[in-house]
Amino acid sequence: MHIRENMEQLEQRYLSPYATLSQNSRGRDRNEPPCDIRPVFQRDRDRILHCKAFRRLKHKTQVFLTPRGDHYRTRLTHTLEVSQNARTIAKALRLNEDLVEAIALGHDLGHTPFGHSGEHMLNEICEEGFKHNEQSVRIVEELEKNGKGLNLTWEVRDGILNHQTSLMPATLEGKIVRLSDKIAYINHDIDDAIRAKVLREEDIPRAYREILGTTSRKRLDTLIHNIVSNSFEKDDICMSNEVEQAMQGLRKFMFQNVYQNPKAKREEERAKELLNRLFYYYAAHIDLLPEWYLEKMEQGEAKERIVCDYIAGMTDQYAIAKFEEYFMPKAWQVN
Repeated sequence: MHIRENMEQLEQRYLSPYATLSQNSRGRDRNEPPCDIRPVFQRDRDRILHCKAFRRLKHKTQVFLTPRGDHYRTRLTHTLEVSQNARTIAKALRLNEDLVEAIALGHDLGHTPFGHSGEHMLNEICEEGFKHNEQSVRIVEELEKNGKGLNLTWEVRDGILNHQTSLMPATLEGKIVRLSDKIAYINHDIDDAIRAKVLREEDIPRAYREILGTTSRKRLDTLIHNIVSNSFEKDDICMSNEVEQAMQGLRKFMFQNVYQNPKAKREEERAKELLNRLFYYYAAHIDLLPEWYLEKMEQGEAKERIVCDYIAGMTDQYAIAKFEEYFMPKAWQVN
């Protein structure tokens, strides 16, 4: 069978001349035999989808800390929405959909419990600093599979690392995910904020609603169509100036009215204190960490880096459970 080779030939014939072809990948850090069925980026997508860090995203905060309600976004549902937006754009532009999906599914693997508040806390504590995009790459390179990593291709790791606003991926597929991330969180965070009664649709400035639309569905439609129409048959992923400015204005509005809103963030300081206490507890009781973390210390990793790795991998519930185990008094009983 020559299934993979046939699929690579299909990419050559069908995809845009600006697409990243699977057979032209810069490869993996560790050489390994190719799959007989799947091109390299599809294989990376599958590895991310099946890894433990991906599954833990379902119990990690997106914006609202441990919300009571089944319909608020988690880090996992955010990731799936980013992936869907990105795949729609990639397919319309005839770019590599497998690469886009792999980057999208892996871009937030390194997020801490309790969202960005957890990230900020670990960044304050750790002398080396902590950024979730860098941690996502660390997970796929060094931490998954008990320290073996997933051995992903260079293009996927580049897209994961550079999905932040201040950075720029090397591939068009990575650039699609970078924009799709913002499109997803702006729109679904508006939806969650309205559900939480932190925001009303009419609170959004009229200028942004007139350009982008008055519902999440219309805003998504406007933004995705604008990227496709302005990037079609170009060696770039871009938006019209009017729509881009409106999106950036809406993002700034969300920071001022939702992401920094006291009602949405009223538990943030408690969450940060919880992680702070856990960090210093594990630093003083390092033997509580799984053995393969301790092996990384023996290989030269700093203790605080390893503690950061362990805490960053926790779900919200697990962090709370460990805090209760170590710091909350328990009823006395006869053994």
